[in-house]
Amino acid sequence: MTGSLSRMRERAGGEGEALRPLPQPSPASGRGSYLSLEGIRKSFGAFQALRDIDLAIERGEFVCFLGPSGCGKTTLLRIIAGLETQTAGRLLQGDRDISLLPPAERDYGIVFQSYALFPNLSVTDNVAYGLVNRRDPKAKIAARVDALLKLVGLPGSGPKFPAQLSGGQQQRIALARALATEPGLLLLDEPLSALDALERVRLRQEIRSLQQKLGVTTIMVTHDQEEALSVADRIVVMNHGVIEQVGTPMQIYREPATPFVADFVGKINVLSGRLLPGRDLRIGTSRFSCEHDTEAERDVKVYLRPEDVLARPIAPGDPNVFDGAIDKIEFLGSYCLVRVNAEAIGSEPITVYLSLNFLAEQGLAVGSRLPFKVPPERMRFF
Repeated sequence: MTGSLSRMRERAGGEGEALRPLPQPSPASGRGSYLSLEGIRKSFGAFQALRDIDLAIERGEFVCFLGPSGCGKTTLLRIIAGLETQTAGRLLQGDRDISLLPPAERDYGIVFQSYALFPNLSVTDNVAYGLVNRRDPKAKIAARVDALLKLVGLPGSGPKFPAQLSGGQQQRIALARALATEPGLLLLDEPLSALDALERVRLRQEIRSLQQKLGVTTIMVTHDQEEALSVADRIVVMNHGVIEQVGTPMQIYREPATPFVADFVGKINVLSGRLLPGRDLRIGTSRFSCEHDTEAERDVKVYLRPEDVLARPIAPGDPNVFDGAIDKIEFLGSYCLVRVNAEAIGSEPITVYLSLNFLAEQGLAVGSRLPFKVPPERMRFF
């Protein structure tokens, strides 16, 4: 689906040269905002699905809307596509106000979770659907379809029908169809959730590689945090119709802005502590050093990733060292998720990551005791 704006030009020559990347702004100019959402609200009767959403997406950026079911991420994508109408607010794409434009007049391609291929049309006709509606010349359509099938790794599959393809192959065809009309914006609505685990990993990397090659601005909706962390330039974490945080995958993971983000993205230990003057922290019966100044004592929640609780190297005099007993070992391949009971820091067990090699080298098993430490800079407080 596309409007009159086209961001790619076909090279003159053979069919294999029908695709080229989108033109990128010069480094001096910066990428600039391509899609702006301003004060977007959406209500369904008394239920407010979206509340005051403000977001700017840069040209050529890969952005993931991440959040639990019912957080509003799919509704927001559908508003961008024109499949839902916002209750308030406006959308700007490039220099156009698209707030009230119908879907056919917006410049985007879309891929749905269910593939949405036409079962009675061949692969060639599915990919060419938008080009035929646009009344492009037959020779140009044939060259474009051929180039796209090669691009998604399915050359020669044109005569087949969707029922003859695997789920992953069908999703590749849906992606080729979305790109056929050279849209400036690519929308992906949980495109991988219907696939098995190995195919999801393989296809998400192919989508990311393809997006970088073409330079198309892309928004993907997902509830899979690993998926978002692995492909996105920036992640928009949503909850209950609002944006909790926008940032790079590293920022979202290492510097969560709210307790919800810390808890939703990755595994986390939450400990009850009390900040003391002088960058001291008391957790249970233990005192720790931290990097947070306070003039008055106050209770806090301490958030620690499992990888922030270290079992080595521990040297004499290291701060924040405590003993713990292994209560459970969950085997995850090259590393294990280990549950540790550490009475000195509270009654609740904590989880840590230990490599399989470390467990074997140290002869560790359920019941083993060993020291751990927490670097002061790894602690986060809310």
